Amino acid sequence: ELKEIVFIIQSQSNSFHSKKAEDLKRGILKQAADLGKELPTVLLTHQMEGHEGAWTILPLMRDFSVTYGRNSSWIFFCEEDTGIQVVKLLETLGRFDGSKEWFLGKALYDEESTIIHHYAFAENPTVFKFPDFAAGWALSIPLVNKLAKKLKSEPLKSDFTIDLKHEIALYIWQKGKGPHLTPVPEFCTDDVNSYKADHCATTFSNFLPLCGEPVKKEDVFVAVKTCQKFHGDRIPVVKQTWEREAALIEYYSDYADASIPTIDLGIPNTDRGHCGKTFAILERFLNHSSPRTPWLVIVDDDTLISIFRLRKLLSCYDPNEPVFLGERYGYGLGTGGYSYITGGGGMVFSRIAVQKLLASKCRCYSMDAPDDMVLGMCFSGLGIPITHSPLFHQARPMDYPKDYLSHQIPVSFHKHWNIDPVKVYFTWLAPDTEEPLNGKKVGYNREDL
Repeated sequence: ELKEIVFIIQSQSNSFHSKKAEDLKRGILKQAADLGKELPTVLLTHQMEGHEGAWTILPLMRDFSVTYGRNSSWIFFCEEDTGIQVVKLLETLGRFDGSKEWFLGKALYDEESTIIHHYAFAENPTVFKFPDFAAGWALSIPLVNKLAKKLKSEPLKSDFTIDLKHEIALYIWQKGKGPHLTPVPEFCTDDVNSYKADHCATTFSNFLPLCGEPVKKEDVFVAVKTCQKFHGDRIPVVKQTWEREAALIEYYSDYADASIPTIDLGIPNTDRGHCGKTFAILERFLNHSSPRTPWLVIVDDDTLISIFRLRKLLSCYDPNEPVFLGERYGYGLGTGGYSYITGGGGMVFSRIAVQKLLASKCRCYSMDAPDDMVLGMCFSGLGIPITHSPLFHQARPMDYPKDYLSHQIPVSFHKHWNIDPVKVYFTWLAPDTEEPLNGKKVGYNREDL
């Protein structure tokens, strides 16, 4: 029965995202009403009180068990952009015995061991499957109850959340004692209008959000963090690739080099975090850029980014709200920690977010503290939620499953290790992947990267 399914939408409190989640909720309830069925429960994670870590799902398991453990059969999770055909979803879940432990989803796997998964399963990374959240995924209630019981006796470790879908699958697997992910072909990431989608209970739009005209080039100020030792190898890559997309760009270093040019902020380079440098950039943006420039982007000198796509994405956000946008990580979220935007993929701030931050007393506890984590802590203390976009990437294209990237139009990648960064940019991020390079057209095959 439909009323035995609890729908959990992995939502966010930013106004753009919360509206999308509410629209999806309405759509699910309308489909249920049109079927003449008793309405299911539909919950949005960002509305779950007292859980800064609600997006990491596991801290919610005990609540789910207590509230739904007796009268429900399935908890079905989805993203705000997941399309759901309720009748087909009912048929699909009906094939599985809800009294047993099931972990269902569209399976992803690593083709090679990767840093973002702590090089797990290094001997054969393809053996371990984890769910593509965009396609939706489901846990049977007996499995939810078991996880809740485990959490009661073994609280979550207070460390990092980097790739939630992989970490949830590892937690459920319990070193081989728990269930593996069961792949379900009806959980899809094909577009709803695709000929392939006929059999699908879920679909996903392959898109880069655009909510009107892209923001103007002059509305985005780009700050590149660098240091003298990388002027010779990393900065030329920026100049060969995405610099031309930025109308306002400055390079901040520990050495003033007129040929680039770089600006010496008077803060020595550190081998660890760059908190001092980042806060100096924020101060400079507030005090020295035009007050009419609503957006600031801070990137590393080895970040590859599409400013062209970022301008489209930013059309969906209100610059009058405090927005802190990028790829979300978490620290200690099972025990009252905080979320943060990981720096390598690019950190995007609305001017008002920078104003609120600098008006507070929150600052670096040391000059070489990790800037991204300190910012996460500060914004958390101010009650300003960070906003996650899966289109920003802390690692290289090869560090993600091909099937995961296939339904994305990425905004950024990070790191130059063992890759040709210029080739990666023109393959994945250029406004036109046939972009002329020195007068010649270049086109690359993503499969090669």
